[in-house]
Amino acid sequence: MKQTNFASKLEKLATPALVASLSGIQRGIEREALRIQPSGKIAKTPHPEGVGHPLTHSSITTDFSESLLEFITPVSTSAEQTLSQLRDLQKHTLAHMGNEMLWPMSMPCFIEDQEDIVLAQFGSSNIGKMKTLYREGLKNRYGSMMQAIAGVHFNTSFPESFWLALKEHELDSGELQEFVSNKYLGLIRNFKRELWLISYLFGASPALCSSFLQGKQSNLPFEKQGKGTLYLPHGTALRLGDLGYTNSEQSSLKVMYNSLAEYVTGLQRAIRCRSDLYEGIEDFRADEPKQLNKNILQIENEFYSPIRPKRNAQKHETPTQALSRGGIEYIEIRALDVNPFVDTGISIEQIRFLDVFLTYCLLKDTPFMSWEEQQESDNNLQRVISTGRDTSTTLQRGDEQVTIAQWGSEIFADLKVVAQLFDSAHQSTLYTETVNKLATWIESPDETFSGQLVSALRETGGDASEQALSIAKQYKEAHLKGDYQFYSEASLNEQAMRSFEDEKAVLASDELSFKAFLQDYFEKA
Repeated sequence: MKQTNFASKLEKLATPALVASLSGIQRGIEREALRIQPSGKIAKTPHPEGVGHPLTHSSITTDFSESLLEFITPVSTSAEQTLSQLRDLQKHTLAHMGNEMLWPMSMPCFIEDQEDIVLAQFGSSNIGKMKTLYREGLKNRYGSMMQAIAGVHFNTSFPESFWLALKEHELDSGELQEFVSNKYLGLIRNFKRELWLISYLFGASPALCSSFLQGKQSNLPFEKQGKGTLYLPHGTALRLGDLGYTNSEQSSLKVMYNSLAEYVTGLQRAIRCRSDLYEGIEDFRADEPKQLNKNILQIENEFYSPIRPKRNAQKHETPTQALSRGGIEYIEIRALDVNPFVDTGISIEQIRFLDVFLTYCLLKDTPFMSWEEQQESDNNLQRVISTGRDTSTTLQRGDEQVTIAQWGSEIFADLKVVAQLFDSAHQSTLYTETVNKLATWIESPDETFSGQLVSALRETGGDASEQALSIAKQYKEAHLKGDYQFYSEASLNEQAMRSFEDEKAVLASDELSFKAFLQDYFEKA
């Protein structure tokens, strides 16, 4: 086989120091999961008290609603350890949930009315009330139903040894952090260009309960099955489409990724620009506020993107202030559906693939990305979401139309070379085996997550919710029977108790009224 330009470049780049550094890649996972009743309906009970306080617990909290749990693993260089941590956190939480279970899908269970989705409560401290009011704003801007969707966030960073080896190879004489930030931005641009592949392979939300639409019409080519299941015969990831968490005003912001200053400026403009659309919703200045403020984004976290540059913020810093201060520290991937085929919502094979894919995105050539090209990439993603497993679907690549099979095969040819580097670093064959296996899915759409789900759905002839409820019961039983792998019950109970003490300290430290606190926050943002 003829060597690709990327493979030739990588051959020169792959010094022993750079290859060895790949074993030091750090990862962390944030997995969301709805709490459900045994009937399969959304739970309306408060956050389980036995697991700790959602404001101050570092590993178990809530996202939009009281029922949408979020499990956060510490940073680790071991993918296996990360999954063990995630499994332990879920086991501990399930033990404190009575007869409730974790919904194993991204698209939510049956929800009769939006009011059944109770806003997450974080206590009476200023920061706790701010978090809840922010969610009140999301509810009033987009509706609660959209906020009931669950996903998996994958955080990753390359070690300093990697950056030093790469910087030396490129004969870069500039400041290290600037070099790192620019390389991460290049990764982001390439990720956005080929994000459609993630949706094709790992999209696991081709179906939904019709209650999600709340009587609204959709222009998607749904087929109906059972009492109320709607599914796309060739679809992949409804969560990433127009039914998911989107903001119609955000496209006008034109947030770009060609430089850190450009990205920060675009996002800061959004949190300062008033929105005509939300002008009529009372903000924090009112006696009964319904949102934080009347800007296009209440805070920066409202900006939807399938990938984000991140830096751990210091006290009172916003995300962009942290980036401006210290540059990019790690990358957050937000494009993953919950994987229903494993109890952790993400598999070891997915992690290995993401290691390879993100390194490929970082090391390949990464020209600047115009707004028009970003739109083209978004359009490609939407095509894959709707009809990605239809072999006649084509994507736009520059001036040409290409099939998924053609483009995907070209990408995998390069991924196989990167996988070999990871296997050298880990003294294994696991990365190559993973990439080789997933490469066959390009020609076999039924092997993808969405393909397997649709096949199973058609086989049963029933509702997708029945399938999901059966999986939820199976996973709860396995979790409760299994042993702790990383934590212990005692250590997790100690974390829970400590989180309540920490929340009391946060409350005691408040010196301003809630309005004054928010006024001060937004003046400094």
